[in-house]
Amino acid sequence: MKKLREMIKKYFAAVDKWLLFFCISISTIGILCQYSLVNSKQAAILDIGNRVALVQVLASVMGISAAIILSNFDYHFMAKLWKLYMPVSVFLVILTFFIGMQVDESIDDKAWLRLPFGLTFQPSELLKICFILSFAYHLSRVREEINKPLNLVLLCIHGAFPVILIHFQGDDGTALIFGFIFLTMLFAAGLSWKYIVAAIPVVAAAVPVVWQYFLTDDQRTRFLAVYFTEYADPLGADYQQRLSRISIGLGQLQGEGLFQEDYWYVPKMHNDFVFSFICQALGFVGALVVLSLLFGICFRAIYDAKIALDPLGAYICYGVFAMFFFQCIINIGMCISVLPVIGITLPLLSAGGTSIAITYLGIGLLLSVHVHRRRNLFYE
Repeated sequence: MKKLREMIKKYFAAVDKWLLFFCISISTIGILCQYSLVNSKQAAILDIGNRVALVQVLASVMGISAAIILSNFDYHFMAKLWKLYMPVSVFLVILTFFIGMQVDESIDDKAWLRLPFGLTFQPSELLKICFILSFAYHLSRVREEINKPLNLVLLCIHGAFPVILIHFQGDDGTALIFGFIFLTMLFAAGLSWKYIVAAIPVVAAAVPVVWQYFLTDDQRTRFLAVYFTEYADPLGADYQQRLSRISIGLGQLQGEGLFQEDYWYVPKMHNDFVFSFICQALGFVGALVVLSLLFGICFRAIYDAKIALDPLGAYICYGVFAMFFFQCIINIGMCISVLPVIGITLPLLSAGGTSIAITYLGIGLLLSVHVHRRRNLFYE
């Protein structure tokens, strides 16, 4: 018993307490926001009830607990098990092609699986964590020869696989996040600048092809509505973002406050557009606090990468950073009409048990890298 107490004490002395503080603070704000919405007049319009807030609480508590538990496992051990969890996560995604379901009529892709007790699960979220671990392990195995053509081709195939898979599933927003994770980890591993320079004309040539043949008419309209006023349609492509801009403006400096009876309505204001609700309820000051906490998590991810024991730990941290950072950038960008509506949740704040739980698995990986930054931490 004494040895156990010493191990627990040593663990909490070694854990990234700032990262835990930022995450718990964000989750608390997310829970308060969801409870505010389900108890307002907007709940009926959004078709949400107390269940949404309850799932937010349970997912946050279970996620924090899972992150702490996961941090006790050596990330080297977890990375080496990629042959077990990677096929399972891919199989679950493929399963959505046959028995997938929509969680909302406004969402076209059937990217969710039905679970007992009325719950749903989005396998592509789990695939993010599995991909980060497996790709970090792949990079660590070839890090000394990463710029050899054969190794680079194999890495690109590894990175392209989930992007293509999720694209055909119909969730291009998540596919985009996979692309950012892949590129960030590849650059962090030391990709030569000659490949980066060579890729520029290739990407430039690919843009019109992607625009013409890979984007749907709806996706093209969303892009045009953001960047060209002549395509803006207050009742069409620009409808959601126009209401979001109004909601953000109503918050002014200090906001209208939480637990009000009525708020300005924005479609999906409990989910993809929760940032517009935060601005309305908490104002500029509250939004600044939320942004500081979110980017505090990003900073800790980079910090943990810098102090990691080895390249594998650093690559894992960069992967989790990319997942978290680009989701924040894309979500907030679409809320303020800087980016088109893509359908990306704001980590730990948007409603959705799967998104919260899986994000905390990523946080658990960061904690594992931080805790195990010295060898034999618990046995010295």
